[in-house]
Amino acid sequence: MGLIATIGKKEKKEIPSLDELIVMGNYKTMRNILITGGAGFIGSHVVRLFCRTYPDYRIYNLDKLTYAGNLENLKDVAAECPNYRFIKGDICDLDHMRRIFGEYGIDGVIHLAAESHVDRSIRDPFAFAQTNVLGTLSLLQAAREAWADDMEGKLFYHVSTDEVYGSLHEPGTFFVETTSYDPQSPYSASKASSDHFVRAFGNTYGLPVVVSNCSNNYGPNQFPEKLIPLFINNIRHGKPLPVYGTGENVRDWLYVIDHARAIDTIFHRGRVGETYNIGGFNEWRNIDLIRVMIRTADRLLGNPEGHSDGLITYVQDRAGHDLRYAIDSTKLHEELGWEPSLQFEEGIEKTIRWYLDNQEWLDNITSGAYERYYAEMYGNK
Repeated sequence: MGLIATIGKKEKKEIPSLDELIVMGNYKTMRNILITGGAGFIGSHVVRLFCRTYPDYRIYNLDKLTYAGNLENLKDVAAECPNYRFIKGDICDLDHMRRIFGEYGIDGVIHLAAESHVDRSIRDPFAFAQTNVLGTLSLLQAAREAWADDMEGKLFYHVSTDEVYGSLHEPGTFFVETTSYDPQSPYSASKASSDHFVRAFGNTYGLPVVVSNCSNNYGPNQFPEKLIPLFINNIRHGKPLPVYGTGENVRDWLYVIDHARAIDTIFHRGRVGETYNIGGFNEWRNIDLIRVMIRTADRLLGNPEGHSDGLITYVQDRAGHDLRYAIDSTKLHEELGWEPSLQFEEGIEKTIRWYLDNQEWLDNITSGAYERYYAEMYGNK
């Protein structure tokens, strides 16, 4: 049976598992949502939000469990939410995607699965084209075939990035939904291509699609090759903090749970065929962000002020490094009422506290122990 729930002093009540709900027939009133990349950073927060907010939905988390996928991010959901199920799979496997849509009656997709690290895309652009372009195409084709006879109530929601727009150079300018695409890295080029395929399937086949482009995310469970968790971990161990160029590059930062809230809002109330930009109106130069992190982490670690300043190390700039990203999310706010809930200083303190309180999670990631565990459990297919 499912989990045991106790409310106050009432008698314990058994909550049916997902399989039992299907047998009981209650699934007829439920939505069947496929969230790809749900074991990753942003995906795990979206899975948690949907599982807990919509108990009448069945949430299927599809993840290949590459280096950035970690089921530890969802151990609470797996233990507490009977409407959650994990499926290991590769979005590039079209036959598998077809089986998933057919077997589980998928009527909504939130597509987050992607290779996303710019430095890795520079080293291996083919891997990014394979996953981000051909994987998205595989999902689109599976959805089109499964929904061909009835598009009503279906939605393919593609989650993208602000990096497809290129780089801003003029002060006071922002990316809006109509900004021309100008990707500058293999990563952003692969995401731009996938965005175009999504819109093409909407225009050509009438597939109900929506796209969102988001600014940089930060928060709990982010893979520690990204700037914020990497630097928190390095401050913790007294290791150098490598800053590209002079640290003048500007990014707009958004707390990951606010991004998950925006995805929820767009999925349920966004207009089919539309694009929505998601941003925090929260621009920081990299070097200023790093100094805030150092002050906050040193204070939380009990270090004297300025203790970790000397860890800053300037390194050769990244090839094709975009100068500035800044998202204008006015459309999302005015049409759907979404706005970020946290100011950056509050969000960064919550984030640093989380990593310092979850050092075992960090150590398992940086040691590679989690990858060895999943390889033994699920194999390497």
